[in-house]
This record gives sequence, C-alpha cells and structure tokens, in this order.
Amino acid sequence: MNIENTASQMRKGVLEFCILSVIKQGEAYPSDIIDKMKAANLNIFEGTLYPLLTRLKNAEFLTYRWIESNSGPPRKYFSLTEKGADFYRELESTWNELANAVHALSEAEQQHSNNNPDTMQDANFNSPQ
Repeated sequence: MNIENTASQMRKGVLEFCILSVIKQGEAYPSDIIDKMKAANLNIFEGTLYPLLTRLKNAEFLTYRWIESNSGPPRKYFSLTEKGADFYRELESTWNELANAVHALSEAEQQHSNNNPDTMQDANFNSPQ
C-alpha cells in the first residue's frame, strides 16, 4: 500500500469542507482560496478547485459576483449562501465527530501499547534492577 495514495485520498475527502471554511471567512477569489489552502499545507490546483466550486455553486451552497479588476478581466468572487452555511455547519459537525473518533482510537492504541505486558516485560528486561 502506498502512503502517498492514502494521504491523497484523505485530503480529497476534506477538500469541500476546507474550501467552504475559507469562503466562510468572507468573499473569496479562487486564487486567494488556493493561497490559503497552500498556507495550511493543503496544496490544491486550479484544475481541482474550479470543478469543486462549480459543483458547490450548482448545489446552491455558493453564489458569486463579478468585480472589475484593475489588471485584467473581471474577477469572480464566491460567498456562502444560507443553504451553504447550513451545509458548512453539518460538515463541521461531521468533521468534529470523525476527528474525535480517530483521536479516541489512536489514544486507545497508545494506552494499549503502554499497558501491554509484553512491552512492559521488554522494557523491564532492558532496565537495570
């Protein structure tokens, strides 16, 4: 099994939530979304972002407006709709439940390793008495 593939799949699973998190902070231009995602160590490319923005817009979670630019064509800025804000809250709740479950399971594994008699015996064997 390839860790890069697994890590990529995990990131893909949270992209919509992360994109909505950025837009929730205020109206956002796609390159600003990309910059904020990169700053958070979640690299996303335009070829991935634009289809997700279109899907979120078609689901009526986002709206946009055109703003004239001093340095080129008008820019499309995205913002959350009321329906999008509701969806964001649902995603946030789901994320928190999932993160708490993963944390609980990984903590349980850590505690199990610390309390494992085989591990403790090995530790005692190597320590002076």
